[in-house]
Amino acid sequence: MALSLKPYTNNIRVELSKAFCIQSFPCQNVERHNKPEIEFRDNPELLLPPVTIARSEKERCLVEASINSVRVSLRIGQMDMLEEELVKMYLRFLMQRAETLDVLRRVPVEGYDVSFLITDQHLLMYGRQRLLDFVVAFIEEMDAEISSMKLAVNSRGRAVATEFLRSLAF
Repeated sequence: MALSLKPYTNNIRVELSKAFCIQSFPCQNVERHNKPEIEFRDNPELLLPPVTIARSEKERCLVEASINSVRVSLRIGQMDMLEEELVKMYLRFLMQRAETLDVLRRVPVEGYDVSFLITDQHLLMYGRQRLLDFVVAFIEEMDAEISSMKLAVNSRGRAVATEFLRSLAF
């Protein structure tokens, strides 16, 4: 893990541990209905102020909490066009399988690459620490995965260019 990634993930871990203090809270408008308040925003008194944690200008995390849900949105750092394309393809692959990952939203929040919606039911099902570890591990693995894919594409391109130039030489 990159040295600059450790303080970033530690700050995210601290903020998420604060935000994961959620509880079951039924809807105030419809009886016997429990919906994530952070998604619908019907009652502003049930929402906490959003917290943004930034690693750089292009990489940040937005934590939005309410009484019964937390939405975590991530902007993955994309330094060049190759990284932008790799992130876009990788996240599209993940979002097509959002039903497998319970907490992954199919459509991210505007201005972010990927979003997770964690409700009180997810905390009961998976546990607070496991969800916290999952989000932090996702950030760390995403950083490592994009770096390794970029290296693989560059080495493959170098090999193709070498073969192409060899074929041109008599």
